[in-house]
Amino acid sequence: MNIRPLRSEADYEKALADIERFFENEPTPGTAEADDFDLLALVIADYEAKHWPIEVPDPVDAIKFQMQARGYSQRDLSALLGSRSRASEILSRKRSLTMEMAWKLNREWGIPAECLIRPSNSAS
Repeated sequence: MNIRPLRSEADYEKALADIERFFENEPTPGTAEADDFDLLALVIADYEAKHWPIEVPDPVDAIKFQMQARGYSQRDLSALLGSRSRASEILSRKRSLTMEMAWKLNREWGIPAECLIRPSNSAS
């Protein structure tokens, strides 16, 4: 298989068709086919990242997503941040996260730091 950078939508569509066959018949790790699969996945991911980048969520959206995904309540956030009012102010975008809060959310809840240090959509 001749794998090269994707420069057009047609190249991208062909690469998607090429990689689809690997999903039906998964290659054995360490083989030339597995290497082709890995390289093809990389060039597809690179093309998608350049043409359809996914915006990192703002801090509040990231917190809300994590709360929903893990079944956390505002009480859980309050316990982590130290007070109910602080958690409420964060979720309502009336207060920005401090570095200490961001560190705790990253460390305890696994929210990526990149999301937490990004300016909020309407934080003051």
